[in-house]
Amino acid sequence: MSGKYIYVALAAFLGVLSAIVKLFPFLILLIIVIIYVFILLRMKKYKQDQILLIIFIGFLFFLKGEWAEAVNQSKMPDSKAIFYIVYTEDPIIDGDLFKIQGLESQFNEKVILRYRIRSEVEKYALQKQSFYGCLCKVSGTLKKPQTAKNPNGFDYRGYLAAKEIFWIIDLQQNPLQNCTPMKAIPSTKIKQLRYAGIKYLEKNFPPEIAGLSAALIFGDTHTLDPDLLSDYQRTGIVHLLAISGLHVSLFIGMIFLIGIRSGLTRQVMTNFLLGLLPVYVLMTGSSPSVVRSALMISLILVADKWKYQLQIKTIDALSAAFMLYIFISPLIIFDIGFQLSFLVSFAIILAAPKILKRYEGNGAKMIATSVTAQLSAMPLLLYHYFELSLIGIAANLLFIPLFSFVYLPGVYVLFVIQILFGSTPKILITLLQKIIELSNKLIGVLANLSFTNFIPGRPPNLIIILYILLIAAFFYAWERSPYKYSKIYLLVLGVTLISIQPCWKWINPYGEVTMIDVGQGDSLLIHLPHGQGNYLIDTGGSMNFLEEEWKRQAKPFEVGRDTVVPFLKGKGITVIDKLILTHGDMDHIGGAISILSALEVKQILMPSVTEMSETEQLIIKDAEKQGIPIIKVSSGDHWRQNESDFFILSPEKNFSGERNRGSIALVAEIGGLRWFFGGDLDQEGEERIIKKNPHLSVDVLKTGHHGSKTSSAEDFIKQIKPKVALISAGEHNRFGHPHQEVLERLEAAQTKIYRTDQQGAITYHFYRGKGTFSAYLP
Repeated sequence: MSGKYIYVALAAFLGVLSAIVKLFPFLILLIIVIIYVFILLRMKKYKQDQILLIIFIGFLFFLKGEWAEAVNQSKMPDSKAIFYIVYTEDPIIDGDLFKIQGLESQFNEKVILRYRIRSEVEKYALQKQSFYGCLCKVSGTLKKPQTAKNPNGFDYRGYLAAKEIFWIIDLQQNPLQNCTPMKAIPSTKIKQLRYAGIKYLEKNFPPEIAGLSAALIFGDTHTLDPDLLSDYQRTGIVHLLAISGLHVSLFIGMIFLIGIRSGLTRQVMTNFLLGLLPVYVLMTGSSPSVVRSALMISLILVADKWKYQLQIKTIDALSAAFMLYIFISPLIIFDIGFQLSFLVSFAIILAAPKILKRYEGNGAKMIATSVTAQLSAMPLLLYHYFELSLIGIAANLLFIPLFSFVYLPGVYVLFVIQILFGSTPKILITLLQKIIELSNKLIGVLANLSFTNFIPGRPPNLIIILYILLIAAFFYAWERSPYKYSKIYLLVLGVTLISIQPCWKWINPYGEVTMIDVGQGDSLLIHLPHGQGNYLIDTGGSMNFLEEEWKRQAKPFEVGRDTVVPFLKGKGITVIDKLILTHGDMDHIGGAISILSALEVKQILMPSVTEMSETEQLIIKDAEKQGIPIIKVSSGDHWRQNESDFFILSPEKNFSGERNRGSIALVAEIGGLRWFFGGDLDQEGEERIIKKNPHLSVDVLKTGHHGSKTSSAEDFIKQIKPKVALISAGEHNRFGHPHQEVLERLEAAQTKIYRTDQQGAITYHFYRGKGTFSAYLP
């Protein structure tokens, strides 16, 4: 079976996946098993006893997955208010927000604890404290984590559930009150040492060096600037900040060499490293890439120790590590880091003998390895992040040597010098700091080059399968080359890979109108079929209040950047043909700046009013810098796009008056329905419209002002007779929107009501003049 454990690992993976994800009905699963067995028998020449072993292992992992799924649920009652917590992870303090993971000792259940720090003095005290080695009695309120309320949104509840966490406790008091010391177990002591090491770096080095050192030595990226971390992600080199197989191998190799040179035997050093690896995993944060590397190295060391009885190839070590990992923790298959780490490792190891081996020279080999990694990771990257970095290969060629030969040894040397002597030569700190600053500026430039990001969106399941088949064909052709026309064949496959989704976007005959859930605000996407146009009506927005410096978070939540942009990118939308900003209120246009910086906006429509809000003026300035035309619209303006018509009904030209009353109100004929979009138009504005348009009727009403009783007047509803009403309001908002009076008016008119606060995003999918409404949440 040497070299063939990968097929056993695949059977184990299918077993766990079938149990946890419920991906296949039983009949389809049985067909997949039969096809897999047939391939192993006929193509791989497996013997009958080997096939039975693989089937048994697949079934064993299926049972393990079923058990993990069955026990993965909370046992705590939601009424519980007093908790006994043992803190198990490092705290995160961001502005006045404190967050930490702990274990509720009565139910032996992991929880996330949050606390709003009350003063700068308290924050300073919390930053200096250790949270390990004590049992704390705390009081708070249990809350369910937020679930995704928009397509392509981040499902925090699902993310935590995969880590066996089901509750967030909002604390009412300082998390270290009412604590009693307890005997710390070895793993806790190691975590405490890690936390102390990170704090030591922050205290003794400049932020640039401290952040990079914490990432490369301890696997912690929380001290890095969030914008810098985002730049690393956009350039495709964020993996360099994660402790990976390269880091682990270099560290273990260095320790082994020091031991051998010191006169210790190979056997002694092997035993020492087997004991050191679990400690190193905990010291570096136990990320999936570190666990993978440690498991692989441990298996190789054990095989070397028993080399006459046991021989193991690298691919077998990786396969065995994979099986051990998912057997111990089946839910880890949902972790993005786990998925990417193992997938890329499998691809590189499989490509090494016949593809990578033929390239001579470090540069050529590095390019081939980077292409292998990017291709293998492509379906996962598109599914999770909706985009690829086209400059990733070039960026890796530049930054891998920098990290390998400058940053990695540099931060270790400075750290050791600081520990041994209590200070570090200023010239060394200044030199490394300048290099990091220049590097960060270059990364920022590369990340902001508009042509370097390929954003086709999240691929549908069928296209993911097509990607996998095409990538497998690419590697097969690459392995067999060179042969006649091999380069042309590879080029065609490569172009096909990056053309599938863009071509589908133009071929796709379906359109949609989606009211995005932006909390207490408005944002609505109109996507016309065949790529004929994308219109965004309002962008949502967060209310920003002036706060003391110590309260400000490094990167506070912003609706445009964190909700609307991911929603659009997930659909592969990078161009907004018309950005329609109905009026100047922050909850309607506060996210516009983020939209302008992240996407290409061809035109901005704003109401023709005499007084602009401060936010509108900022948007105009930003648009002028980018050369985006701004059109002030008023009653009577009209445009047509293929089969869709848009008519502006309000405001009057150069409107002067209350801001909501000056909202852009437009009627649109889209997907066989007539729609009314009125921003925050009040009842007086509605009366003007129906007086001027006495025969106006619509199928779908976007209710004004989030369902406030100041809009959606009874006479207005009676005349326009909407069949469907869309209400955009924040969950548990402090204004009480939508008001009961408005709901009663709509119900009296027999109008079907959809609400984002209860149902998340609301979408109307249409095809050739017919369509259906659906809510994202059931």
